[in-house]
Amino acid sequence: MTEREQAALNEQGYVILEGFMSESFLESLRIRVEQLFEEEGKNAGSEFKQEPQTRRLANLVDKGEVFRKAISNPVMLEYVRHVLGPDFKLSSLNARSANPHSNWTQPLHVDGGLLPDDKGPLVCNTVWILDEFTEHNGALRLVPGTHRTGRRPQEALEDPAAAHQEILVTAPAGTLVVMNAHLWHGGTANATAAPRRAMHGFFCRGDVAQQQYQKKLLRSETQAALSAEERRLLALDDPRNDALATVETGRSGFMK
Repeated sequence: MTEREQAALNEQGYVILEGFMSESFLESLRIRVEQLFEEEGKNAGSEFKQEPQTRRLANLVDKGEVFRKAISNPVMLEYVRHVLGPDFKLSSLNARSANPHSNWTQPLHVDGGLLPDDKGPLVCNTVWILDEFTEHNGALRLVPGTHRTGRRPQEALEDPAAAHQEILVTAPAGTLVVMNAHLWHGGTANATAAPRRAMHGFFCRGDVAQQQYQKKLLRSETQAALSAEERRLLALDDPRNDALATVETGRSGFMK
């Protein structure tokens, strides 16, 4: 990481890394994501949540080696570590595709409805841009610096779905966005004729419950194929994680 990137994460709450994915890796992600949308049909995303005018996928670690390569990318993990410190794990790995000609604007939110505590940030999100984000196709919107307010947008704004001093993340496919997930953010409407796809690798601190309890979701054959580093990232052998899994994680604030 550069000093400028560290400062951006600290002060603005996000960093945009264009050209992060190779063309071959980007294409592999696109192909597998589209295969899963086709295979799962109306059930797509049902392991976690579904959303109006949007296609979703969940539990992706269990659905292809390409996804396991993404979550264990050492360069990406360096940025996550900067936000969360050394003790962190994957909370969930999902995909989200804004439907063509939609009018659904995702309300501004903080992931998990969570706020930082006296130890610092609890959550960090990585957005893997699979289709170019433009002004018109449902790009991610962010309100810079709001990760430092200690407030949720639904507490501070009359209408979290409305525009609010935000920036649109417009970037080419293959870009990675890393953000402190206490930052106010949301998706916008896709007014174009093509879907707008992205993958969300959501990480949390080690003492926070996973959004999706990986140990329960992953098939035995998937767990058997994992490397030691992947098992660590998924907290499969961490007794704290098993205890935390009894905590209710399906709070209304979870948006990704």
